[in-house]
Amino acid sequence: MLELFLEMLVAERGAAKNTVEAYTRDLVSVSDFLSHKKLGALKSAQTEHLRAYFSHQKKEGVSERTVARRLSSLRQFYRFLLDEGLREDNPVDRIESPKQGRSLPKVMSEKEIESLLTFVRKEADEKGSPEAMRLFLLIELLYATGLRVSELVGLPLAAVSRDPQLLLVKGKGDKERLVPVGSAARNALSRYLPLRVRFLKAGIESPWLFPSSGAEGRLTRQRFGQLLKEAASQAGLEPKKVSPHVLRHAFASHLLANGADLRIVQKMLGHADISTTQIYTHVLDSRLQKLVQEHHPLASRSKSG
Repeated sequence: MLELFLEMLVAERGAAKNTVEAYTRDLVSVSDFLSHKKLGALKSAQTEHLRAYFSHQKKEGVSERTVARRLSSLRQFYRFLLDEGLREDNPVDRIESPKQGRSLPKVMSEKEIESLLTFVRKEADEKGSPEAMRLFLLIELLYATGLRVSELVGLPLAAVSRDPQLLLVKGKGDKERLVPVGSAARNALSRYLPLRVRFLKAGIESPWLFPSSGAEGRLTRQRFGQLLKEAASQAGLEPKKVSPHVLRHAFASHLLANGADLRIVQKMLGHADISTTQIYTHVLDSRLQKLVQEHHPLASRSKSG
């Protein structure tokens, strides 16, 4: 049943690989618990069995965000069984999602970003190696575009074949969007491309911008994450505070802090709903306060009073 459900996600909803993997982990976690406690199969689980699972999760210290995601995965799975006539009820309907505050994204300051870029730029200039040049481009491109890490490492070579000022990016659900690329990232790209062949096996072509000899044929997001943390440490930053996702947050937050329109940032990030983008507006608080203090008529009246 799990395999059929996952096939449906891909075929009917166009679910990305990462989404399918997340559903798989969530549902296997529940299935393993039920099996260990001899409570039967996931397909036939009852509400009390699932309550026992979530009670166990709470005792284990699993975050409310993770619990909510697993509950959502279960809800979708049992809805699928209902639609297929394989169940007559959804046992998750009587389980409430945990209340969770929406945490603010971790953001690197512009100074920290500059420290990181300065380090990888220096490494690229001094070493000139394919690895150093590739990492410089990856970080420069990520901060310049705000791509998801899966979108970044999955860029096809064709996307940059003509010194692009715009990248055509295929995001979640295979939706395409155009993302502008600044001159600094384009310069890093022009330095990397002649060295790209060094990551290819002799006589083998690759459709990827960042090819690799690994099983996937391209650089993985996990490997890029490792390289990024190593660079952050060498640049004098705390590695645990730096990740590809944090650089994406920095891209959005710094744009908004410098006056960019929220809907433009939404389009560049590939958010379907602007409410997802609005979480970044915390960076605007001080700028808006200053704007009101300097330009609102009541503020100037209070000063004169």
